[in-house]
Amino acid sequence: MRVAHFDCFSGISGDMTLAALFDVGVPTELVCAGIASLGLPVRVDFESVQKGGFAATEVYVHAPEEDEHRHLSDIEAIIAKGGLTPKQRDLALKIFRRLAQAEAVAHGIDVNDVHFHEVGALDSIADIVGSAIALDLLGVEKFTSSPVAVGSGTVMCAHGVMPVPTPATAELLKGVPLRSAPVKTELTTPTGAAILTSIVSEYVDTPAMIVEEVGHGAGSKDFLEQPNLLRIFVGNANSRQAVGSGAAGVPSHGLSAVGVHGVDSDEVWVLETNLDDVPGEIVGYTIERLFAAGALDVWTLPIQMKKARPGILLSVIADDANLAALETILFHETMTFGIRRHRAQRSKLERKAITVETPWGPIKAKKGWRDGVGAIVTPEYEDCARVAREHNLPLRTVYEQITKSCDTK
Repeated sequence: MRVAHFDCFSGISGDMTLAALFDVGVPTELVCAGIASLGLPVRVDFESVQKGGFAATEVYVHAPEEDEHRHLSDIEAIIAKGGLTPKQRDLALKIFRRLAQAEAVAHGIDVNDVHFHEVGALDSIADIVGSAIALDLLGVEKFTSSPVAVGSGTVMCAHGVMPVPTPATAELLKGVPLRSAPVKTELTTPTGAAILTSIVSEYVDTPAMIVEEVGHGAGSKDFLEQPNLLRIFVGNANSRQAVGSGAAGVPSHGLSAVGVHGVDSDEVWVLETNLDDVPGEIVGYTIERLFAAGALDVWTLPIQMKKARPGILLSVIADDANLAALETILFHETMTFGIRRHRAQRSKLERKAITVETPWGPIKAKKGWRDGVGAIVTPEYEDCARVAREHNLPLRTVYEQITKSCDTK
């Protein structure tokens, strides 16, 4: 399983996240193109720097100063008109909605009445949207993080001098393990906390993984006590490392995660419920919600229930992080009286995200292999569909071109 681990020994912010993702090898041109598609007067630059004697990447967002304060609906409209993929757009919206909810709690107001101050500025929009694009392009299946350093002392914000962590950051970090740091300043910003808590499913000091790449994202400040860096480790958690290592607070039930003939393996939950009195439209809507909430797969099968009633079996594959949310959706939407769940082992091909050059531009795909041989390439549907619509092509033509391009390599 492809994983990424955030080492937040010096906190996390939006620009540090984007810089670390650039440093680990995410294509900068694709991220910058996505930010540019928002139509905002912003420009993103980056350069190699030294922080505390260590090499890193630092990001600079150039944008004019503004007096306006945006609401969540304003941010959503900006993101909706951009040329992001659905996955990138959904993640960016998820981050901003988490921010809005935290601000609403901190100020005791409705989420739709929240005025984004610093977080609604152009540079923060670029940081969050850029990070959402880069996290998608990273092509990992699981994110983990170390305990988070928040700093101490006070910070000046739109509401005056506030103690660290600020109320919104503290709200976002509920349930997240924290760590001390000798620096008396704000190390973790609301933007950084929102990004982290939107994607991380487990907090652990040392993840069980084979590290392949390490990225260093530099913050704008310099400290005497420590380097102002965010580190991201990217690699694989294979079957032998994954044994017994369930997500935080979720037992592994002693199940082995050993794969077949060295194939990558992991454990998932399978949720099932029998339905015989739910309209088809409700089932379809439920499936949409399940996928949006992080289901790995969802399907239905026709079954015959008691008293010869026709029904359907609705099944969901879930990971530890999304299990509770997916069960909640099943109960609320279908009004089922019960859900069966059990652990299952999956044997999977090793995989990575790739970009295939075509006559119509780059298209994303997944490459899978087993024991280093027998590679297969699967085009990403959303990218292919976009190209087919833009160039008035049959979808199969785009798929065939990707296969042909990969065969020639």
